[in-house]
Amino acid sequence: MGKKITILGAGNVGASIAFALTVDGMVSEILLIDINKEKAAGEALDIVQGTPFCSPVKVYSGEYSDASGSDHIIYAAGIARRPGQTRLDLAQANLQILDSILPQIQHYAPHAVYIVVSNPVDILTYAMIRRYGMPAHQVIGSGTILDTARLRAGLAEHVHLNSKNIHAYVFGEHGDSFMIPWSLTSIGGLPMERYCTDLCEKHNTCGKEDLKRIEKDIRESGATVIRLKGSTHYAIALSTRQICEAIFQDLDSMLTVSGLIHGRYGIEDVCLSLPFVLGNMGIKREVTPPLLPAEEEQLRSSAAVLKGMIHALGL
Repeated sequence: MGKKITILGAGNVGASIAFALTVDGMVSEILLIDINKEKAAGEALDIVQGTPFCSPVKVYSGEYSDASGSDHIIYAAGIARRPGQTRLDLAQANLQILDSILPQIQHYAPHAVYIVVSNPVDILTYAMIRRYGMPAHQVIGSGTILDTARLRAGLAEHVHLNSKNIHAYVFGEHGDSFMIPWSLTSIGGLPMERYCTDLCEKHNTCGKEDLKRIEKDIRESGATVIRLKGSTHYAIALSTRQICEAIFQDLDSMLTVSGLIHGRYGIEDVCLSLPFVLGNMGIKREVTPPLLPAEEEQLRSSAAVLKGMIHALGL
């Protein structure tokens, strides 16, 4: 039997995720739930009218009770950050929305694997686990999977290679305090420093300033898209599709997603992004690659930022 997916939130992000999963044909049933019932119904109808061009998928809108039997819940509900709104204000607002939704959906889908997409994703992932007692391996935040993709794309463009030849990661918060462990970066199977020295056509003209520029572009890319078109949703939909594929097909894929951290790099009781291996029941295991001392300190600083928010929110 195919997978039944419930997507909570039928805004731009939730609808784009539903579309991506429909085109891929990875699921047999997609339920959209939103406080705006007409919006959810319209998005479902728009998608379902295109299903003759792809694999058969049942796409519809409904109520929480319709989520019974869902294998996976994708949490895309909440508000976007408004101009002048602090990250703490956003967290408080979206926690209130989470509190109004989660008890109802848990009642009908208590054993589902949850994929959290809404922001602040690390805080909401932590709240699901700590406030609602959900098993940590069944709650996965999208975390820095999109930041990691942006990094690989930026490096690929810089060295004129396909991004599939780039292995690079973004760890920590999905937010301003994220860090890039450059020591783990490889290009064409070689450590980045060796590739840049021995093979790159730009080895005489680029250096640390170029890495700083690429990192700056990653930090600003989401805001740039929002400034240009009002919201980001296509890239995060494809990122979520990647997470879903790893889980649905039990691929043992190692992805930088947000999960509960206990002891890795001296970090305790916080959700942030590090490499996790994903399979059919969610998080299968952790991967803890060695970092340089300075990189570990950067990561702990990112964890401290999230810890501060958790404390301020009383979680």
